[in-house]
Amino acid sequence: MANGSITLTETRNLRSGTVPWRDADWTLPAAAPLPAGPVDIAILGSGIMGAILADRLAATGRSVALLDRRPPGCGSTAASTAQIMWAMDVPLIRLAEDLGEQEAARRWRRVFAAVQRFGERLDRLGPDARTPCPTLYLAGDLLDEDGLRAEAEAHRRHGLPSRYLDAQAVAERFGIAPRAGIVSEGSYAIDPVATCHDLLREAGKHGAVTVYPADVAGLHPIPTGVELELANGRSLIAGDVILATGYERARLFLPPAFSLLSTFAIATSPGTAPLRKENAMMWEASDPYLYVRTCKDGRVIAGGEDVELADALSRDALLAAKSGTIAAKLEAMLGHSAPIAVDRAWTATFGASPDGLPAIGRSALMERVWLSAGFGGNGIAFAALAAELLDRALAGGEGGGDPDSACFDPYRFGN
Repeated sequence: MANGSITLTETRNLRSGTVPWRDADWTLPAAAPLPAGPVDIAILGSGIMGAILADRLAATGRSVALLDRRPPGCGSTAASTAQIMWAMDVPLIRLAEDLGEQEAARRWRRVFAAVQRFGERLDRLGPDARTPCPTLYLAGDLLDEDGLRAEAEAHRRHGLPSRYLDAQAVAERFGIAPRAGIVSEGSYAIDPVATCHDLLREAGKHGAVTVYPADVAGLHPIPTGVELELANGRSLIAGDVILATGYERARLFLPPAFSLLSTFAIATSPGTAPLRKENAMMWEASDPYLYVRTCKDGRVIAGGEDVELADALSRDALLAAKSGTIAAKLEAMLGHSAPIAVDRAWTATFGASPDGLPAIGRSALMERVWLSAGFGGNGIAFAALAAELLDRALAGGEGGGDPDSACFDPYRFGN
């Protein structure tokens, strides 16, 4: 701490390897100068989380500035496999063991609703902004066939669009090796970087500015809000600050229960996707898990094999071995006798939490500072949720904000 300021975020190598999305295809939003006067809201981070927040908050008439040390969407967003799902890493019946079924279902229903509303927002961007597809949750060592039946029944009880299929029905419908599963509707795929950039441009139509490179080194509380101190000595005054810095954590603000992991992914060459029906996103009820999807150019993307480390050198050293493991699991899932040819392989840092849910809400460390950390396996879905929760919280007024805000409070596991 220098001159009373607080050093904010970690600096990390967030991704390594080669992703299927080409940097040359990205048209970055124009970099804006640092605003000369105060803004209503400063968002730290211009990845998909910051873009979704800015799109919603600027549309309400608030003045918004996003600040990032990187170009927009070029950190963890560029490593996303881009499936927006409402079904979460911690099964509903497992979350119910800790919270009770009604409280667990309350959280699942709210994420589901946020995903559906965000899909409607994407539809207004254009007909190609998203690709609806089902998800298929396959039996594994976390939930066996009986567990999947119980999970699907819990979904049904609480109005979530899921159905249990036995192993033969899964094989016939999706063209993979027989394994019981839960098929769910209401998910969709996007291009994460293009969507980030599109939403920043939409926010710009309402006056939001994206300032990069801009490294915010500290925050100072002042009577009118917060002064943001930049590493180059400049400053910006904001009424409120939202920390949307992704997996470069603001460690003094984010409780330690929200931890970092490393994940791995591969992609086949374009045009090599098997002729599976419905282009479903498939994932396993296992630890470690495998997930599989196809994308518009005919690649198969598969990933998982997460490890509990965040050091980039250690993570990168595992990429070749993890890629081989994922390819072998993919061959078994698809029932292939021939080896899978890997065209792209990459590894990235991502965040986790004990209940698989994000950290969204007011900071306990400083007034007028808010956390928006999409830790868990559904980062883009949680960004859509965060935009709803923080929009209402910042509006204030009678009623105290969103009735579900406590469900995702950053301090629910302690400070």
